[in-house]
Amino acid sequence: MKDLFDRILENKGPLGKWASQAEGYFVFPKLEGPISNRMIFNGKEVITWSINDYLGLANHPEVRKVDAAAAAEYGSAYPMGARMMSGHTALHEKLQDELAAFVDKEAAYLLNFGYQGILSTIDTLVSKDDIIVYDVDSHACIIDGVRLHLGKRFTYKHNDIESLEKNLERATKMAEQTGGGILVISEGVFGMRGEQGKLKEICKLKEKFKFRLLVDDAHGFGTLGKTGAGAGEEQGVQDQIDVYFATFAKSMASTGAFIAGDKEIIEYLKYNMRSQMFAKSLQMQLVVGALKRLEMLKTMPELKAKLWENVNALQNGLRQRGFDIGTTQSCVTPVYLKGSIPEAMALVKDLRENHGIFCSIVVYPVIPKGLILLRMIPTSSHTLEDVEDTLIAFSAIRERLENGTYKRLSASVAAAMGE
Repeated sequence: MKDLFDRILENKGPLGKWASQAEGYFVFPKLEGPISNRMIFNGKEVITWSINDYLGLANHPEVRKVDAAAAAEYGSAYPMGARMMSGHTALHEKLQDELAAFVDKEAAYLLNFGYQGILSTIDTLVSKDDIIVYDVDSHACIIDGVRLHLGKRFTYKHNDIESLEKNLERATKMAEQTGGGILVISEGVFGMRGEQGKLKEICKLKEKFKFRLLVDDAHGFGTLGKTGAGAGEEQGVQDQIDVYFATFAKSMASTGAFIAGDKEIIEYLKYNMRSQMFAKSLQMQLVVGALKRLEMLKTMPELKAKLWENVNALQNGLRQRGFDIGTTQSCVTPVYLKGSIPEAMALVKDLRENHGIFCSIVVYPVIPKGLILLRMIPTSSHTLEDVEDTLIAFSAIRERLENGTYKRLSASVAAAMGE
């Protein structure tokens, strides 16, 4: 019999094995200073492309004023207890009502966290007799929610409607045997690739198959659609999304999340989501702050307009310079390069130390071996000068990647890790 920890000590995982080289710099980095387009990393000012503050609300003076006043009035503990028992207030209800109206749904319910929220929503929506069909590229929070499901689940190829249709045929046959139903899950915007989920095409399949649709619109809420109501509004199918989910961690620059849909369905979730029934209520300072942020989403369209000015400048500039940014249809801007993990480390260090550019790095096992993904998140706080400086820097690092500079610099690291 082994000690439980033997496996952990012998195999630290595909990312954990890089901890001694990566921690504190490539992973778990420390960005300091006010949240903005430029922050401090390693003692130097860098242009930050890795903060999901799409609309620039995190450090907006109006938001900070309201946050500070709410903290002063309520503290960081009120209300105490779970909402079912003692943590419910009129302001929680007010925020829910306003969120529901904003995304054009009958009702909404506040959740404490995005990751926990979508995971718990999936767990509560389905029983062991039901079948889940979900996009293979779904975020980890969706995958973890699906793992809780005691019944059958199928993945369909990313944004592949033909694959979805085949899996719906399989799911339909199985549901007829179990007596259950079918839940289809897609993201509104896939956070790595930046592609919108094919919600319009998925909804079209409702004419042929019987299923309900859950959409995680974390990156679409506040950034897509005429009013900012998300990917469903952008694609004209908001009314066909049965359960709509979004987090406050992106456009709202805060903590929390919500689900929205038909009143009876939201009421069921409210009374059956264990993670909310037995968890402390969302603090009042966050609720008051979210009300202010939502008001600004609705009344300040210039925030989204500036965001998209920066998005278009960055993405068009990268394309014009021959960079592969995939098929993004959102603010998320991926830049795909070819190289090993040690080369990626050398490349990112050059970007940060010599060009003052900070963006997220994604490597295997999140993406296939041999690829490097630099993910950039434009915000309304960025300037066109930031964009131009970044385009110049990216041209320089691509040249060094292609001429073998990073390969030579990373040779010792690669040898040490057996790469």
